[in-house]
Amino acid sequence: MGEVVLFKPIVLLLGLSVITALIMVGLSYLLGPKRPHDKKLDTYECGAPLVQPDARRRYSVKYFVIAMLFLLFDVEIAFMYPWAVVYKKYITTGKFILVEIIFFLIVLLAGYLYVWWKGALEWE
Repeated sequence: MGEVVLFKPIVLLLGLSVITALIMVGLSYLLGPKRPHDKKLDTYECGAPLVQPDARRRYSVKYFVIAMLFLLFDVEIAFMYPWAVVYKKYITTGKFILVEIIFFLIVLLAGYLYVWWKGALEWE
């Protein structure tokens, strides 16, 4: 029971913060000026004229290939970081952990060379 009492101020602070935010948003909605206009309701394109009013236009597949490759190599870094942290601790136990990461990097390099050989990185 004593542990629950310790969280009481935190819950109270969070509750008051949410209530205050909701009250402010509600008051600005009720008391704020409402002057709708065609220009205000139009899509904003960073000051440039609209290229195409329809948002459902087709994109080139090249964008998706580059995005997938970025995710692949980004996840590879996410796998290598914990290995680097653990490697310092287990360096005395043997070379198995080093062989593992070398094999991983060889497979990754083979994938990169395959993508390069197929021309997926060419932008024409």
